[in-house]
Amino acid sequence: MKPTGKDVDPQDRAFGQRVQRFRKERRRTQAEFAAALGRTSSWLSQVERGVQPVQRMDLLQQIADELGVSVQQLRPSAPAEASGSSQSPATQSLSNDLDETRRLLSGHPALDTLVAGRGISAQVRTVDALRADVDDLWELTHAGRLAQVSALSVDLLPELERAVRTAAVGEDQGQLYLLLSRAYQALSAAFVRQDEADAAWVAADRAIFAAERSGDPLHVCASVYRMVHAFVRLRALGQAEHAAQTAIQALERQDTNTPEGLSVLGTLHLSLALVRARASARTEAKEEIAKARAIAEQLGENRNDFNLEFGPVNVEIQAVSTAVDLGDAGEALDIGMSISADGLSPERQGRLLMDLGRAHAQRRHGGEALDCLLRAEAIAPEVIQTHQAARAAIRELVLVAGPNASRELLDLAERADALD
Repeated sequence: MKPTGKDVDPQDRAFGQRVQRFRKERRRTQAEFAAALGRTSSWLSQVERGVQPVQRMDLLQQIADELGVSVQQLRPSAPAEASGSSQSPATQSLSNDLDETRRLLSGHPALDTLVAGRGISAQVRTVDALRADVDDLWELTHAGRLAQVSALSVDLLPELERAVRTAAVGEDQGQLYLLLSRAYQALSAAFVRQDEADAAWVAADRAIFAAERSGDPLHVCASVYRMVHAFVRLRALGQAEHAAQTAIQALERQDTNTPEGLSVLGTLHLSLALVRARASARTEAKEEIAKARAIAEQLGENRNDFNLEFGPVNVEIQAVSTAVDLGDAGEALDIGMSISADGLSPERQGRLLMDLGRAHAQRRHGGEALDCLLRAEAIAPEVIQTHQAARAAIRELVLVAGPNASRELLDLAERADALD
């Protein structure tokens, strides 16, 4: 977990201040400089505040090169031979994000096993032990503890990939493919939360393949849901719509009435509502919310099948988000004020507060908007740091407040990278 402002190491804070000073001297915005590094603006904002340590020497060298300074100017304690070091990235310490998991997805996690042939045997843990790790991976993802997600997945994924290729065909292999799909679904969700939609797409695609091999069609559809959200983050609304509709149609043809099937179907309708709202298709978005609401009523309880958190409460949270996207702030506030989301994950709670903050901002309720956004940040910081909509709302609050903007608001804007 990233440190809070009180826990920031003084050396990391000093390093971040140097990066910010050199960047501003060169008249480069956070967005421009982050893009040059292949990073997000929110990541760079965290570096400059000292919240995100930079420990990898290759990354430190890259930042120095982009600024046109030496590594020692950024970090005086760095060894003089750091510049041009031949040290392999694999032997360097890791930064506190999903970088290593992203790198893992860039290759084949079990290529050595594949090349060696199917006849080999591998020392793997029991299915129950692997299942416990996948459950932990999902808990960490829901809690937004992405550094720990990365630390767990870099060992777990290759082990699962080896296991499915060396297990005897039969029940164990099907269970292992299902665990592999669940692990990739968790990573897709984590990458969406960190606004790395291309990696989320890759993870979702692998989740779909593994779920199909497991023989569990509902997990295939749950994986499609993850892909829809990756497409939305990529602003590929046509692809998102097609993916969601295809899965919905397949489930409706099967007349799915189990609680698990209803959870998946309802969640897909919510994802389609999101797509419609982003396309400003008001009537269609509300129709999808109504369909999801009817399914939730039929289900009668809040569930977490396939880690989808579907049920009556989650439908209303999405209804708030849809109303805000459509500019219906009054409707969003009416719905949102009646929701009790205490039993849901920090992600869901943070998202509700963020959307209520956006609704208050649309109504020019500056104090209420700031309160909701600060509470959202406290529960799930990445909701504020990675959502363009949240940054837009914060930017609007600053513009409306003008010279009267409070220090709390300006600090929030800086943390969310909402002013560059």
